[in-house]
Amino acid sequence: MGLKILFIGGTGNISADCADFLLQQGHDLTLLTRGRAVEPRANPARLVTADRNDAAAMRRALGSREFDAVVNFLGYEVDQVRADAELFRGSIGQYVFISSATVYAKPPPALPIRETTPRGNPWWDYARKKIACEEWLEQEGRRTGFPVTIVRPSHTYSRRWIPNPVSSSSYTFAARLEAGKPVYVHDDGETPWTLTASSDFAVGLAGLVGNPKAIGEAFHITGDEVLTWNQIYAEIASALGVPLPEVVRIPTDFICAVAPRFEGTLKGDKAHPGVFDNSRVKQLAPAFRTLKPFRAGVRESIEWLRANPEQKHLSGELDALIDEILARWRKHAGK
Repeated sequence: MGLKILFIGGTGNISADCADFLLQQGHDLTLLTRGRAVEPRANPARLVTADRNDAAAMRRALGSREFDAVVNFLGYEVDQVRADAELFRGSIGQYVFISSATVYAKPPPALPIRETTPRGNPWWDYARKKIACEEWLEQEGRRTGFPVTIVRPSHTYSRRWIPNPVSSSSYTFAARLEAGKPVYVHDDGETPWTLTASSDFAVGLAGLVGNPKAIGEAFHITGDEVLTWNQIYAEIASALGVPLPEVVRIPTDFICAVAPRFEGTLKGDKAHPGVFDNSRVKQLAPAFRTLKPFRAGVRESIEWLRANPEQKHLSGELDALIDEILARWRKHAGK
């Protein structure tokens, strides 16, 4: 018999594939969203419309519904998870908080990264907020028995994204490759990195949702395939069907000096090795593994985005910023 599950969120980059997978498994799924689904769903879950930042509106929208598990994909502030704890206390069997692997110490003190790796990220406010949410929920679990499970995705992509270190949610980087325009890579491009297809992530998450052994624990869910950024760029160009244009290697510090907006995503994430030990989640989700390597996943993304150009989210501002970083580096390097 399926579980009654509530997703706070459910139409995003990661959560949409998770919703599809849990529906396929026969679970009774409700999505609480603001009513802005990205694409039509072939097998829609129950939809409840409310602003997740309005606890009273959530309470009214959910009414007397009961759930075995709540999965929060939209938790970024302690006030949000505190409100969730007050709303669901005593009425659910599990609260799954979708955190982020960016919470781990940067640079990582050892590889592979495990759940026991210390937390701490001085470079990215997003990561520090996720850490604060985790710490509050852990304390609440110890204090009141609130049934918390923490899940940490790393660089996870669906068919709506083409992963890159500039902006994965925008087609701008891929458009530059298509046009033969130069791009940059941070440092020497040889940092090892892990990309995870959201359809693979969904299998790992499904093994934790409703699993009593997961309560009070934290798990990261990432792929097992490790590529360098140079390899990732080559795979994207190959999937686009174009030669890889000039790739200029620029130090991370220089990129962030020109464009401080990248400090969090580079110094707080992608400039450091991202290699993970997934043995912990596999104990509870033995079916979880990398079924979709990046070579296959990026081709799927490009095919879908070309068929749905309104989802490309091209940014002239981002394109100009890449040109500016390249121009300033060439001037700095005397090239």
